[in-house]
Amino acid sequence: MSKITLLSKRFDELERQLAEVAATEQTHYSEWSGRSQIVDSEKLLNWQVKARHLLLLACGADSEHMKEFSNREKGHFSSSNAGVLKDLKAIFLAAREDYEAGLCISIKSIIQSELFENELEQSTELLRTGYVTAAAVIAGVVLETHIRTLCNERDIQIGKLDKMNSDLAKANVYNLSVQKRITAIADIRNKAAHGRTTEFVESDVVDMISYIQRFLSDYP
Repeated sequence: MSKITLLSKRFDELERQLAEVAATEQTHYSEWSGRSQIVDSEKLLNWQVKARHLLLLACGADSEHMKEFSNREKGHFSSSNAGVLKDLKAIFLAAREDYEAGLCISIKSIIQSELFENELEQSTELLRTGYVTAAAVIAGVVLETHIRTLCNERDIQIGKLDKMNSDLAKANVYNLSVQKRITAIADIRNKAAHGRTTEFVESDVVDMISYIQRFLSDYP
């Protein structure tokens, strides 16, 4: 089972446990604080620790999800633990949604993964398991890395992808048709990297990966 599948399964498990914690909510009254809603504190802490660890693995220590979760789990002076749970639930579900959209996956960790022989296999596997956005980003990284290699071999200055692509075409490494195709692929990669997921579809990424495979073969 891949790391991606394991994390998705863990999100499922902790969402169910979240519902179990929420089900313990009851009204508490004290002379000092008045009426408030509370949940089982031990169950809440148990879930918090596991949820925090999952967000760390899935989204990273520097992600907005992780930062906001850490801030909200402390609560504030007047908040009940049921209120804290509601805040954490909103963050947890947002993190899950972004993770399933492929927006929380660390590109560096995926590329360094030992689960696959090369990055395009990683991209293909991500696509197969529904992570279309991440697949597009990884495939785009593969293409840009190879474009840089082609430039280095021909003493063409390294720069932005559009410029390198243009310079390689001018040097007759490949023709104008190939240049335009690379420009189109780079556009999909940029949309994916910036979360503009409504501007491309899964079939675009399928074609993207297929073309990059041919490109690597045709221009080794």
